[in-house]
Parts: sequence; structure tokens; C-alpha cells
Amino acid sequence: MALDELPQAIAARGGSSAFVMISLFILILCLDGSPPAYHFSGGFGSGERGGWCHNVTNCLSRMKGKLGSSRAMGAVRFSGILNDHGELNPYFYNWNKVKVGYCDGSSFTGDVDRVDPATNLHYRGARIFDAVMEDLLAKGMKNATNALLSGCSAGGLTSVLHCDRFRALLPADARVKCLTDGGYFVNAKDISGIEYVRAYFNSIVETHGSAKNLPPSCTLRMSPGMCFFPQYVAPRIRTPLFILNAAYDSWQIRNILVPLPSDREGTWKDCRADITKCNTKQIEGMQVFRQEFLKDLGRTIASDPSNGFFINSCFAHCQTELTATWKFSNSPVLGNTTVAEAVGLWFYDLRDFKEIDCPYPCDSSCYNNKYESQDGLEDNEIP
Repeated sequence: MALDELPQAIAARGGSSAFVMISLFILILCLDGSPPAYHFSGGFGSGERGGWCHNVTNCLSRMKGKLGSSRAMGAVRFSGILNDHGELNPYFYNWNKVKVGYCDGSSFTGDVDRVDPATNLHYRGARIFDAVMEDLLAKGMKNATNALLSGCSAGGLTSVLHCDRFRALLPADARVKCLTDGGYFVNAKDISGIEYVRAYFNSIVETHGSAKNLPPSCTLRMSPGMCFFPQYVAPRIRTPLFILNAAYDSWQIRNILVPLPSDREGTWKDCRADITKCNTKQIEGMQVFRQEFLKDLGRTIASDPSNGFFINSCFAHCQTELTATWKFSNSPVLGNTTVAEAVGLWFYDLRDFKEIDCPYPCDSSCYNNKYESQDGLEDNEIP
């Protein structure tokens, strides 16, 4: 999350890239019961990744690591959209930047009072989001003139689910927008015809008690689990939204189109790891997935002319957090425009950006064709 016009008081508490613990009240906790936290990098001059856990066993497996405890987070690298070098991040380099520690496993939607004494798991992600916002507003975010809520993967979904709520916290005359990177998960069947990801999302919502914290514009029309799919939420978001996603999102290919249970014989093993190793039939399957992705995306594209999108044909997942994919000499481009330039031009209302790439393998600018895991997550732990 990048925030413009946040006072330098926070930086004084711990340097230009401080690790700031939030000391609020005991009910606001990570999965393991530790307090939430965020990293801060102060602005100058004029200026989540992380996944979900869907049941007790899965949440326990991350409870003591950085995805479940602020005690394990340590330092983070501010790169890509958080970079403070103008040549690598021309539109946001001197902003105040806050990276919220993701430790709840629910895209900040969970809210369960009871703590099981046998596991000591805390499902209170929605309270973390509210607490961080309260802390930042008190430190000066209430005076922001520009603000961008962004995130990658599960953080990208967070940006969708909390977009209008974030906008409502800030001054009416401020420029406030949202960016979802690799977070446009689609409701698609896997290669065996099973609605694997739909069942998974239902489990997340049930485990974390998320229903009451999902956008009512969606939950009043369909079951809460369906409201983890941006295609049912984003068309009703009132705040401008930029969608950055690969049409062949490497994580979605591995976990929505071809989750491990659907490929017991390992026919897709090599293809799931490297798109250049896919055979003709497998590529055809991915092309069908791309068409379904674009169809679902179309509802959001048509819903608001202020929305922007950059949909390339790389086999990638998340493109804002690494300088190599954000803005570098060989970064991915659409219309001769890097991701950094597309998002910046759109944010400052300098130019609409609405580009969809041609089908694979036409794009020679793609950063790579191999799957890169996110924070050590294994397959079927949807990020």
C-alpha cells in the first residue's frame, strides 16, 4: 500500500524503513496471537503477498511463520512499486509507503471472537485492517492528497475487497484509487470438471467467519464464498480500480486449472512448472482458461470507464513488487509501456490504460516462463 502525504513522524520512530509494531488492544491479533505490524518507508521531496489458510490444519502450519505471526516477519525489501529510485519508479518513488504485514490468512476479512484453546488460532484479520487504518489516519493519512491501496496475490484480492472502504476513510477531494496485482482469481473448473477453487474459497470464508466483512453489494446477491471472486465484487466497486494480471497467471494455472488432485498421474507436472514444456493439448487447455478469464474480467472492464487494466500473456504471478517486472530495461510491456508507466499514467489521470495482450506465445517481452513460488507456499495453498 502506497500512501502520499503521510507525515515523517513515523519515520522518526525507526528510520527510513522502520518496522513499526501497532500497540492497540488485545483483540487485534495475528493467527498466533501476536500483535499486527507494518513496515514503513518515509517519503521525501514533493511527496501480501502471502495466501490464505482454509482450515485449522492449514492455519496451524503457518501459525509460527511470517504469514501467521508478526514475531517472524523481520525486514522486508521495498522494491518495484515501493522503490525509492525515480528512474525505477517514476510516479511513486518519493511517496510514503506502508507495507502491512499479512498474518491472518483471510485477506483481512476474518472476525471470530472465540479462540480454540487447543490450537490458539485467532481469526481476526478484519480487525487488523481496521487497526492499521486507524493508526495511519491518526499519524496523518487523514490529510492525504493522493493514496493508492495495492497488493499482490492475496493482497491483490484484499485491494478489491477493501477498496471502497479504504476510499471512505480519506478526504473527499483526495485522489484515491486501488490496484490489484495477480489477485483477479476466477471461478473456473479444473481440468477434471471439478469446482476446486470454489470449494476452497467457501472453506476460507467459513473458517475465518468472513461473511460479515465482505462487500454487501455481493453478499446480498450470492453466497459469501462467491464474494472472494473479484468478478462478482469488482463491477460494483465505486472507487477507480486498476487490474494487473497475466492471462496465464502461473499460480491460477497450477491451482485453479490444474490443482494437484486433478493430475494424480503427473501428466501436467512439467507444464505446470514451465509453460515452454507444455504440449499442444495443454496449451489448448490454457487458451480456453484465458478466454474464460477474459470473459469474467469483461464484467469489470465494462462497469466503470475510470478502471484501467494491463493483461499480458506471460506465465507469471504478481508483477508490481519486483523491479524486474515493474520497470527495468527488459520488463514486460504492452503498447510499448511498462507496468510502472501504465499504472502511473492511469493513477494521475494522464492517460487511460486499457490493454489486453495477444495470446501466448506472441509476447516476447515476458519476464520469464517458469513458475516462481510466492513466499515458499506450496501448491493448493492459494495465495
